[in-house]
Amino acid sequence: MVSSAEQLAANFSFSSFSKADDLKKRLWFTLFALIIYRIGTYLPLPGIDAELMRHIAQQNAGGILGIFDKFSGGALGRMTIFALGVMPYISSSIIVQLLTSVSPQLEALKKEGESGRKKLNQYTRYGTVLLAFVQGWGIAAGLESMPQSPVIDPGFFFRFSAVISLLGGTLFLMWLGEQITSRGVGNGISLLIFSGIVANIPHALATTLELGRTGALSSFFIFIILLLVIGLVAFIVFMERAQRRILIQYPKRQVGSRMYGGQSSHLPLKINSSGVIPPIFASSILLLPVTMARFSASNSEGILSNILYYMSPGKPLYMGIFVALIVFFAFFYTAVVFNPVETAENLKKNGAIVPGYRPGQMTADHLDFVLTRLTVVGAIYLSFICVLPEVLISKYSLPFYLGGTSLLIVVSVSIDTVAQIQSHLLAHQYEGLIRKANFMNKDRKK
Repeated sequence: MVSSAEQLAANFSFSSFSKADDLKKRLWFTLFALIIYRIGTYLPLPGIDAELMRHIAQQNAGGILGIFDKFSGGALGRMTIFALGVMPYISSSIIVQLLTSVSPQLEALKKEGESGRKKLNQYTRYGTVLLAFVQGWGIAAGLESMPQSPVIDPGFFFRFSAVISLLGGTLFLMWLGEQITSRGVGNGISLLIFSGIVANIPHALATTLELGRTGALSSFFIFIILLLVIGLVAFIVFMERAQRRILIQYPKRQVGSRMYGGQSSHLPLKINSSGVIPPIFASSILLLPVTMARFSASNSEGILSNILYYMSPGKPLYMGIFVALIVFFAFFYTAVVFNPVETAENLKKNGAIVPGYRPGQMTADHLDFVLTRLTVVGAIYLSFICVLPEVLISKYSLPFYLGGTSLLIVVSVSIDTVAQIQSHLLAHQYEGLIRKANFMNKDRKK
């Protein structure tokens, strides 16, 4: 039977959207904030030779510099005030989440509700300041120590101004993301990364078409690549929305002369509970030694040349370690975000049961068993999505922005944003129905 919410969702039209004034204001605010972010990605860092920096970024596009440049919307390659992007905030958020699972004090804050969440967010902001300061100082020192340094006037003043600019840019993006989340539509931090990737997709498509024009790639192969990208997007949408629903039964209970309960619900478990965290972490860790080797050696000889060869994208060793890291982080992060024992205890406190399993430890074991199987499928799915584009990128020199991680982020953020827009429209239609019911009651009273 179709629910009333699904019936309303099926009746969405442009007329209902045009009447949702609050939603239109939120969409305009989100668009305005993203435009400000894109403008900031072109404001250069003081004391940097832009042309030389662009040349260095092109040489290291296949390393960790290319990954972070992709997430920063090209700001790192241009070395602008938004070069660090929101990665310090994301790293700080993940660190706080990990600490909540090992620290009893932070775990207690997490269970306090809204007040505890505010304190954890404050700790996340403090961590963002610390990480942004350390990373900013590392970038400034690294730029000065490069063989072909793009720094015009090296020294303490450059490092100080660079750190202040990068730190200020990160804190501004953190504030802007929080404003989008509260006053706009969607998750602000995710939308900032999303906009950076989408802004570079036209350039990636143009580069691919240019390869076809020069004869480096055949027109038929480019057509196959476009079909493959469309197929991967459809597959990602299917897998990101796929879930295992575990039946939850609420027993009947009598209060006075009335009978309550006896209802059934479900506990949704996503196939990919870890999201895009495993590919991001795996890529960052795997490409770190490659990037360090490229920055440290002006010529490729000895051990450094072997590292660059065997750990370069597309090589069997690189692919094997990449898949292993994706699988590890998929299980690790799933264990952080979902605790079967805690979920089973919450179900037990609310009087809910999973049919066929006793409340408590047996229910927790069943949830852990189901979640483990789902995570295996999710890890295989993430590995396939990330490895296949890597092979094509390394073999046919396709643009880096057509990688699996980029597609995952774009599709996942799009799904979440569309779901929030639908929820706002649904709430607007419910408000209209309530107002209409109130008017009808007033007319009846008259």
